[in-house]
Amino acid sequence: MKTDALLVHAEFPVTYWGMQYGLPLAGKAASLPPLGLITLAAMLPDDWRLTLVDLNVEPLTDAHLAAADVALIGGMHVQAESMNDVVRRAHAVGVPAVVGGPAPSTSPDSFPAADVVFGGEAEGRVDDLRAAVDRARARLPGSAQEVLTAPQARPTLDLVPVPRFDLLRLERYASMAVQYSRGCPFTCEFCDIIEIFGRVPRVKEADGLLADLQGLLDAGWSGPVFVVDDNFIGNRKAASRMLPHLVAWQRRNGYPFNMTTEASLNLAQDSALVEAMVRAGFASVFLGIESPSAEALRDAHKMQNLRGDLSEAVALLSRAGLEVMGGFIVGFDSDSPEIFDLQRAFIADSPIPMAMVGLLTALPGTALWRRLEAEGRLRANASGDQFGRPNFEPSMDEETLLRGYSDLLAELYTADAWYDRCENYLDLSGPSPGRRPASWSDVPTVARTLWQVGVVSPRRRRFWRLVARSVAKSPQRFAWAIAKAIIGEHMIEYTSREVRPRMAEALEQLRRHQVASAA
Repeated sequence: MKTDALLVHAEFPVTYWGMQYGLPLAGKAASLPPLGLITLAAMLPDDWRLTLVDLNVEPLTDAHLAAADVALIGGMHVQAESMNDVVRRAHAVGVPAVVGGPAPSTSPDSFPAADVVFGGEAEGRVDDLRAAVDRARARLPGSAQEVLTAPQARPTLDLVPVPRFDLLRLERYASMAVQYSRGCPFTCEFCDIIEIFGRVPRVKEADGLLADLQGLLDAGWSGPVFVVDDNFIGNRKAASRMLPHLVAWQRRNGYPFNMTTEASLNLAQDSALVEAMVRAGFASVFLGIESPSAEALRDAHKMQNLRGDLSEAVALLSRAGLEVMGGFIVGFDSDSPEIFDLQRAFIADSPIPMAMVGLLTALPGTALWRRLEAEGRLRANASGDQFGRPNFEPSMDEETLLRGYSDLLAELYTADAWYDRCENYLDLSGPSPGRRPASWSDVPTVARTLWQVGVVSPRRRRFWRLVARSVAKSPQRFAWAIAKAIIGEHMIEYTSREVRPRMAEALEQLRRHQVASAA
């Protein structure tokens, strides 16, 4: 049966990670591509005609839907509203809709109107997907939903093909992504990665990762590349074996990619691995630091973060040439109101410009979700909004938690706090081959930034100070300073324009709830 498949990547709301307030300065529309969908595209039958629409880059038109036999819709929990909207639009013109990705894998009930819910990983299951699509096309509208659950056996990553980078509008993205690993060996209570991908890390051999990078290079990309998924060193021995091949490939090709990844904090304990990553072109790493409170880390089963001094680990990585992006959480059961001052002090003293602080959320399918459900603390009517009331009954007084979280974010993302942390990192950081100097292709971005931030913005004094200090350290750092200014614009504007008002609304909702409960 001939199939015209429409692959739709759902829209992200504005988030800290989305960089939506900074992307126009860079002339981009989205931070990252839909790697899952373009990887699936490479597995689909050769006789399927594929069209990709990333709603973060372009709109989904009636013409797209009219030409489709089926819509394959992917996304995470934060994209669920957009995913369901695409399902509705597809059904309005008689096109069956299949949903897949992290959100349908752990929360299939969130997509009641989808014709097919495809849970889990796709490798080795494309025939099942194709058969389900054929059945959905043959069924009458309104027929019962089909749910394909993930098998217990997880696929090896040698089954993963080179993604279809040719389907992307590369020029619209600030960064590209390739996948090296899936799974994590740790047991963090709040994490859904270990539920989706398991606790036995699976990795690509060097040939597989280099094939992805070569495909990206052949497609015409150079610049930032995010190496996913959630723990690059989940299998440290495998990463150590792979890195010399990556170093050789980067050198052979003139270091076309400056790379970022995610890892656990125990990376700082392996200096040889850190050195190899820097030689391979990694310039930054996201670490789940979570909390300076040892009790909170024990609560979260984040035992790997208790094996050394957190501040020294961050400093070591910074000196080695890896800029740390830090993830932090408030709202653990052991957190008292003092946690906000502890977090504030730790982050202010750290060389971590991008300090991402979240309110603890119970994600479906996680150990945290199961524990809170057993304790009767989950809230059935929770919106899932990161900047709303938590989706469970917190141990801390809720008004204190929301007000403390709101104030913490506001203080972290003032211009002075942002640029202070940038300068902290600049003063400490070592050289990195993956930190690319500015090139002629960057001229439009530099010009927009010099005008918008260096002239128009009220933050211009701090901007020029960072630029001057960066160039004084090394002319190569000029591009880094421009990038940090762009990111800072997003963080600062998003916090003041959206986060603070949404937190104020959450506090008002709590007040109304308390009044109603007391009546």
